[in-house]
Amino acid sequence: SFRKYLEFEVLKFLLFFVHPDLEAQLGAMRKKASDALPGSSWTPLQQYPNLPPERADIVIVGGGVMGWSIAYWLKKKESARDVVKVVVVEKDPTYSQASTVLSAGGIRQQFSLPENIHLSLASADFMRNINEHLATLDDSVDLQFNQSGYLFLASEDVAHIMEENYKTQRDAGAQVALLSPTQLKEKFPWINPEGVVLASYGLENEGWFDPWTLLNAFRRKAISMGVIQCYGEVTDFKHTTNVAITADGEQLDRTRIKSVKVQMPNSLVYQPVECAIVVNAAGAFSGKLAAMLGLGSGPKDTIAGIPLPVEPRKRYVYVVHCPDGPGLDTPFLIDYSGVYFRREGLGGNYIAGTSPEEAEEPDTSNLEVDHQFFEDKIWPNLANRVPAFEKLKVTSAWAGFYDYNTFDQNGIIGIHPLINNMYFATGFSGHGLQHSPAVGRAVAELILDGNFQTLNLSALGFQRILAQEPMLERNIV
Repeated sequence: SFRKYLEFEVLKFLLFFVHPDLEAQLGAMRKKASDALPGSSWTPLQQYPNLPPERADIVIVGGGVMGWSIAYWLKKKESARDVVKVVVVEKDPTYSQASTVLSAGGIRQQFSLPENIHLSLASADFMRNINEHLATLDDSVDLQFNQSGYLFLASEDVAHIMEENYKTQRDAGAQVALLSPTQLKEKFPWINPEGVVLASYGLENEGWFDPWTLLNAFRRKAISMGVIQCYGEVTDFKHTTNVAITADGEQLDRTRIKSVKVQMPNSLVYQPVECAIVVNAAGAFSGKLAAMLGLGSGPKDTIAGIPLPVEPRKRYVYVVHCPDGPGLDTPFLIDYSGVYFRREGLGGNYIAGTSPEEAEEPDTSNLEVDHQFFEDKIWPNLANRVPAFEKLKVTSAWAGFYDYNTFDQNGIIGIHPLINNMYFATGFSGHGLQHSPAVGRAVAELILDGNFQTLNLSALGFQRILAQEPMLERNIV
């Protein structure tokens, strides 16, 4: 019963302060509870070794690769050790639903916007030299960075867009080559070039890597530098509100966060954490987090009526086996149908996927995989582009969430005009993992320096959403 639960919690508190052998006693009591409740994983004597502190300078909500990158760069930039007290809060201790580890792990320069290209170039440079940044005394980092490039294929309808993107990419310093159908077939004999008018191939700084390794490298390094890790869910904020009047006479309620409420997993226990700054790096659930502070709940024609336009979108990734498939020179191929595939290790294994049509977006209440989606939407296009794939076999599959920006499918970086101490790093719509090293540095610069120092990402701020001026990224996979 609830009363017994509270009695157990009080017992824990008393034992913690008066019993010299607390852990041994609790261990014995847990065993008795387990014996009495066979088959149940519940225990009334749960300990919280990752309970956050009561006070911090910066609380980062979201312990995926973006959150840990920001934490690392904040500590990297501090003037002396432990000047900035940083806490990272992650609600999924197992990372079983984390977008980071469920992604395809690609990095590319072939975007349509200069900001995204520069983010890719900076992040690729970081990854190539990762041990200069994230190696610890105990461990070096092997990202398994395979720089086989991306290969985009264009039909006649979109070839002109590819040419425009190519110019933008080259102007930004990306090494990309355009291939004719004949050149494409010569370089990759396993491709059926039917319907392809133009191809764009990344010559360097593109390919794929292990997402889990990158996340853990950021996490280990940041913790070694003094970042505090906490497993729990931010469920509420305490804040103050001041009224400001704009030049147009509009009344604005400006919010300042005073503390965050961190709920411990599977428990009624929570910890308020007083803080000066909150970073919203909650990925697919960052829109929900912002709504706790009233964003989107005001009148429709006001700033307060505009929500953070980020929501979860489910994407499937399928692992297939094809012994006669493309070999070691296989790039990360993006067909003009939207279907993609890349090699996965050795032995004829590949991963493949595609984004569904807007009207066919799958249910996001779970991470179940629709295997019929592969049969109907992916396999026919794979087999058409690579004839060897007519004989493939699906060996496994998983689903993950995009932090999908419904406004323009682009990242939102910076502070909100109505919440003067919450910074956003979200809405990357599938390219957050690859940009996390550079975005983490950019957010740390905003917080500690007051503005961007290395890359000017001002155009990716919330202001464009208020102005209803989307920065549409045309190369979304």
